Amino acid sequence: MAHLSGVTRGAWRAAATALILAGVVGLAGCGKKQEGPAVVGQVIAHVGPDDVTQQELDNELRLANVPADKRTDDVVKAVLSRIVERKYLVQQAMARKLDREPTVHLDLLRSNEQILAGAYVQRDLSSKITAISKNEIDTYVQGHPDQFGKRQIYNVEQISFAPPGNMDALAASTKDFKTMDQVEAKLKEMGIKYSRGTGALDSATMPAQMRRPLEARKPDDVFFLRSKTNATYFKVTSADDKPLTGDEAEQFGKRALASELAQKTSEETSKAALATAKFEGDYNRIMTTAAAPAAGPGAPGAEQPAAEAAPAPAPEAAPAANPSTEPQKEQPKN
Repeated sequence: MAHLSGVTRGAWRAAATALILAGVVGLAGCGKKQEGPAVVGQVIAHVGPDDVTQQELDNELRLANVPADKRTDDVVKAVLSRIVERKYLVQQAMARKLDREPTVHLDLLRSNEQILAGAYVQRDLSSKITAISKNEIDTYVQGHPDQFGKRQIYNVEQISFAPPGNMDALAASTKDFKTMDQVEAKLKEMGIKYSRGTGALDSATMPAQMRRPLEARKPDDVFFLRSKTNATYFKVTSADDKPLTGDEAEQFGKRALASELAQKTSEETSKAALATAKFEGDYNRIMTTAAAPAAGPGAPGAEQPAAEAAPAPAPEAAPAANPSTEPQKEQPKN
């Protein structure tokens, strides 16, 4: 039984940052009536003393990911009703001076900061990604042959199930299994519900520390992947050469570079922010004392994100783990 270790928490944080790269934020003007002549058709509704503008409606539809060709009368009615209801409730809250309550005031401040910070991050990253050159992409492709020229699709037989409370005991009892039938029999014995079928893993999307054990596999190796919400045993039945070339390789390479750029930008931003800060009292000690080692994936209370076998850049993973000496860790799942 081969056990594959999980990606680092920091890498997933960067991966999560990379997920916002595709959107470019459009800040729409909204709110109070304008002084002077209004644009014809701009105001589309009135809620007491407040107006609802076309820009507000368009922005609401954008946030709801409603494309222009799906904006039917029923959809517009539902979205516009939401805006009207929100404005009405805000008026009720203001009438009761809820905005002056300390916790509400702090929540409003935090919300405003998050929106502005998010807008800056998105626009800053968008401009950097636009500047990625074809030469940089070509260099990346040439430097990662396993993801491109030597890409392989691993066809697998798999058994998936929700991790039971005694997952460590199950992993230990199956570590020497050589067949999927043995795994299935054990799950039945323990009364664990599962699904058995086939799937595929793409070498272009998996961490190097996951790819290496697959490349060095033996015919009877059974692998085990575990995430917070899913556990999977799988066995490679065949591997097909599927080189990634041309436009597809260029697009994939740019996404990979964008992911790396997002991680680098996130780290640089964090350092720059802390460099400008001055902490008072005991907080100066807290912020200047070296932090204890963070809980790794699989540690109690640690966040356990799961990766998918999908055509997107994959982050680095930790070295492969042996369940008898190291806790089970978060794994990309098929």
